[in-house]
Amino acid sequence: MVLDPSSTIAVVGGSLAGLRAAETLRAEGHTGTVALIGAEPHLPYDRPPLSKQFLAGTWGLDRVLLRPAEKIAALGLDLRLGHSAGALDVEGHSLELDDGATLRFDGLVIATGAHPRRLPGAVPPAGVHTLRTLEDSIDLGRAARADGVRVVVVGAGFIGSEVAATCRGLGARVTVVEALSQPLARVLGAEMGAACGALHADHGVDLLTGVGVSALRSSAGGGEVDGVELDDGTVVEADVVVVGIGVVPTTDWLVGSGLEVSDGVVADATLHAADDIVVAGDVARWFDQGLGAHIRIEHWTNAADQGVAAARSLVAGAGDSGAYVPVPYFWSDQYDVKIQVLGHPGPEDDVVVVDGSVPERRFVALYGRAGMLTAALGFSRPRQLMGYRPLLEAKASFDDALAHRPA
Repeated sequence: MVLDPSSTIAVVGGSLAGLRAAETLRAEGHTGTVALIGAEPHLPYDRPPLSKQFLAGTWGLDRVLLRPAEKIAALGLDLRLGHSAGALDVEGHSLELDDGATLRFDGLVIATGAHPRRLPGAVPPAGVHTLRTLEDSIDLGRAARADGVRVVVVGAGFIGSEVAATCRGLGARVTVVEALSQPLARVLGAEMGAACGALHADHGVDLLTGVGVSALRSSAGGGEVDGVELDDGTVVEADVVVVGIGVVPTTDWLVGSGLEVSDGVVADATLHAADDIVVAGDVARWFDQGLGAHIRIEHWTNAADQGVAAARSLVAGAGDSGAYVPVPYFWSDQYDVKIQVLGHPGPEDDVVVVDGSVPERRFVALYGRAGMLTAALGFSRPRQLMGYRPLLEAKASFDDALAHRPA
């Protein structure tokens, strides 16, 4: 059913996907109430700089906000910042907020994102950080600027590697601990994972792979972290520890709602989780018609595009909405290299370098599976990499992609 333009829509999640959804609702002519509910007190801000420019101190808050305050005000939103959703009544079309308020809606966008995984065990000692919020970045940046500070990053994924690069740029002594044999091996495979690992060695960062963390050690007196004990018995001395071992979709508030929750909120190809309820961003696990499976993507571009698509799908109604079938794109800035990925790489894919060279840290590699092009990876080769996007959109064969030479 098409939503009445004067109806009330609630957007739960005050970050990128939620903001893009709210903006799109207004752009599509929705004149009714749009309530934007965000657990943090800040206006919507960008998260990628938190591990890079904002952490380094080269960008201030004004550069991190997604929109200036006056542009947010112009949207005419019912802002409920600093409040989280406590319960959802799907049948009754109502939300209960953490302050006890009840918000009734005609349509709902769920964009609550994700929160960091933590190491199992007791409450960590002081000096152990995760990175998801502005406050996290401020606290970590302050700690990482201390003279002679020793930083241990647990996890060599994109966030962990960016934090390692930024802390190294601040002058810290940095060690990265990764349980896999190579960084990002589950995403990019062993060969390209080794290329990512080489970036750390190039810049004087110690990379320990194939080993996990068994305990965080702390000083007997002050309770400050002073080391990371690995499962091989090695102890790495540390003044600051950053845990970057992935995120978990924020879905606890949906327990008992009746929505299907399994590694995110499960939705159909149009992003509908139920009538008049759509999902977007890190929390969304939708049916991708191109892959024929439910997937969840945790990258900036997906959150931005999916926020737009979810809002349009909500306005149009489930029966008249188009499928959301993106070509995923994400990037990571590490040291002096921009890493970019298009598509869906897999660890068992065939990988062929088609431009540049790995030792020079400037190249494009193509991924193929079952005779089809699945992804393209670039190190500091943005123009050459993007030349393969049309082939991914057209579902080109791997042989055709290997024969292709972007202009």
